[in-house]
Amino acid sequence: MLGISRRHAHFVFAVIQSGMTSLIAAGIASYPLMGSGPFFRHWLVSWLVAWAIMLPIVLLAAPFIRALVNALTRDG
Repeated sequence: MLGISRRHAHFVFAVIQSGMTSLIAAGIASYPLMGSGPFFRHWLVSWLVAWAIMLPIVLLAAPFIRALVNALTRDG
């Protein structure tokens, strides 16, 4: 493994989560181009732009989402 400290786990989570989400969303948005040649290029550019936008949003939103989940749930 990379040996990243657990105190940075929220950053690692945000990178992976935002990357996967934007990858899937860009693929869905690019689907109409599936039969034509520029699908892969369009998908890749769309994914990179979406990821660059989503990563800071996920990093900033995560603490608020975590607090909301804790407020909406209980133990046991």
